[in-house]
Amino acid sequence: MVASQPSRPSDAEVLDAIVIGGGPAGLSAALVLGRCLRRVLVCDAGHPRNEPARIFNGFLSRDGSSPAEFLQICRDQLRRYETIEFRKVKVVDVERGDCRFTAILETGERVAGRMLLLATGLVDELPQIKNFRQFYGSTVHNCPYCDGWECRDQPIAVAGGNQDSVDLAIELLLWSKDLVLCTNGPITCDRKTMETVGRLGIRVIETPISRLEGKGDKLEGIRFTDGDFLSRSALFFSPGQYQRSPLAEQLGCEFCEGNNCIQCGEDTATNIPGVYAAGNASRGVQLVIAAAAEGMEAAFAINNALLEADAASNALRDHEPGQAVPSDRITARK
Repeated sequence: MVASQPSRPSDAEVLDAIVIGGGPAGLSAALVLGRCLRRVLVCDAGHPRNEPARIFNGFLSRDGSSPAEFLQICRDQLRRYETIEFRKVKVVDVERGDCRFTAILETGERVAGRMLLLATGLVDELPQIKNFRQFYGSTVHNCPYCDGWECRDQPIAVAGGNQDSVDLAIELLLWSKDLVLCTNGPITCDRKTMETVGRLGIRVIETPISRLEGKGDKLEGIRFTDGDFLSRSALFFSPGQYQRSPLAEQLGCEFCEGNNCIQCGEDTATNIPGVYAAGNASRGVQLVIAAAAEGMEAAFAINNALLEADAASNALRDHEPGQAVPSDRITARK
């Protein structure tokens, strides 16, 4: 934590919104808010969830793009808006004040905003299998909607024996019938699911996995602790996940049961007035195009809340577009 400073940002320094997270959700929200003449700061630590991925798919007009290429295009398009500032910096803490939030940056700087959007994303917990990271993002994947097409009709393995892993194996039959469920130890899913696995003819190997083998980032197969080798060209897994940032918890946001996502309404508002959430941190559908859409929804909700407050305080009548709203006209959304 960075120690709080006693100084209070002046009215001219209070932004309309602070967006924490510069992925598809955060950048999409900044674009919409910036075009509404809202003054926005986007803070991004620089480590998106899909950073290891070679490409991402399923985004109309950007199908097959690399994550880095996509983010650079997004940032370049935001440059023409003087209402939007993008900074590659981590937010280490957020203070709730009277009708404003103060983000404390890792540099020690303090930035104030009327509204706060958490687009901080999730972190995938990777299996503790030797050589796993060598292939992750190229021939080892966690989302069949993103990478199933590229693996169609290939010999595929699914690693893991919990309920989510077994469900994933059943789902992957859409893309390949040459499928083996490698549970890496005892299986723990329910009996009904195992009956489905048997009925569908999915082969199951419960022997623990020793390591993955291949050349470069191309998987060739799985070596088990008993020495057996299973030839496979792709592996899928269902990761555990946790919030990349502790800020939502520190602010008192509520979380959904079962998936560790920030709980929010249809308008992306959390239980904390003035705090919104979008992207992987708040939704179960973890696709780039879905995150971008949720960022847009969050921007609409934030702008509507600001409009309501500005209309009530006559700020819409008295201030110049794109300029700071005086502190006596700033009203928190109830």
